[in-house]
Amino acid sequence: MKIVFMGTPEFALPCLENLYNEYEVCAVFTKPDKRNMRNGQVRYSPIKEYALQKGIEVLQPENIKTDEIYEKLKEINPDLIVVVAYGKIIPKKIIDLPKYGIINVHASLLPKYRGAAPIQYAIMNGDKTSGVTIMYIEEGLDTGDMILKKEVDIEETDNFETLHDKLKIVGAETLLEAIKTIENGTSKREKQDDSKSSLVKPIKKEATMIRWGDTKEDIYNHVRALDPFPTAFTFFNGKRYKIYGVEKIKTEIGGNIGEVVDLIKNKGPLIKVKNGNTIENILKQYEYHLIFNMPIIDLAYRKEDIIYLKIEEGEQYIKDKQNPYYDMLIDKIFILKKESKDEYVMYKKL
Repeated sequence: MKIVFMGTPEFALPCLENLYNEYEVCAVFTKPDKRNMRNGQVRYSPIKEYALQKGIEVLQPENIKTDEIYEKLKEINPDLIVVVAYGKIIPKKIIDLPKYGIINVHASLLPKYRGAAPIQYAIMNGDKTSGVTIMYIEEGLDTGDMILKKEVDIEETDNFETLHDKLKIVGAETLLEAIKTIENGTSKREKQDDSKSSLVKPIKKEATMIRWGDTKEDIYNHVRALDPFPTAFTFFNGKRYKIYGVEKIKTEIGGNIGEVVDLIKNKGPLIKVKNGNTIENILKQYEYHLIFNMPIIDLAYRKEDIIYLKIEEGEQYIKDKQNPYYDMLIDKIFILKKESKDEYVMYKKL
């Protein structure tokens, strides 16, 4: 069977690897290269890198709806086109081209969570299960007939990254199963129940902000659904800080919503929320340390696994063994050799 593959991110890579090992992958479509904003270097998608390693033809059209692309696909004459997180809408004339049509690997149990962010929304909504659906592509967004579905449990400790990694493996395995049924003529097409569908749009930056007035369960799910990307955030003293993890606690401490009511050793600030308290695990990502009840001015700079925090009156805090961060100190206090005599303190990543 001749297959054309269309995909872009890491999620699609296990699917391409499985297809390459089992079938003739005659071409790969992936989104155009991006340029790194910091160093100006061109970045290839994981799909392009793999295809180049294997000698597969790579096509990166800005617009897949052109006559040129259609004629190219007619020339290749694939039996099947497989789409996995390609990032472009496939026009009908291409959908009708292959012998067996076009199938897609979608990271949800359709018809739930049609659209661009099914993994994040499954975690954010506190779902206990997620999964993958192998489906035929039609003109509507994720509305095509389903071929196979596989469930995956969402653990309490799962975040976007861990669930993403589980689903990409299950998706690749289920894809091969679905293609086998297409090959031998046993494939079944199941219509989606549109009345049970939900559409999830890409998550905008403003939607990632933590709302401390929510319940601790909702905040916990919100943060882990966005960890490590696009990342939840909060403001403190007018500055924006990324938050990579929170912890729910059973004991409730009084205070106002959003107030830091305590500082937990080796963890972080304890924050009052709607139905209790959460601990903001600031030590998970040392580059975003927040120490609310100490006079930290700013993050000075980072070097390897050490952070350097600018402080106002560090000595009276740092030399006090009652300081909850005392055990983490590499050195008590030192003066950075600059024109100014600002005091800094070093903390080491756990």
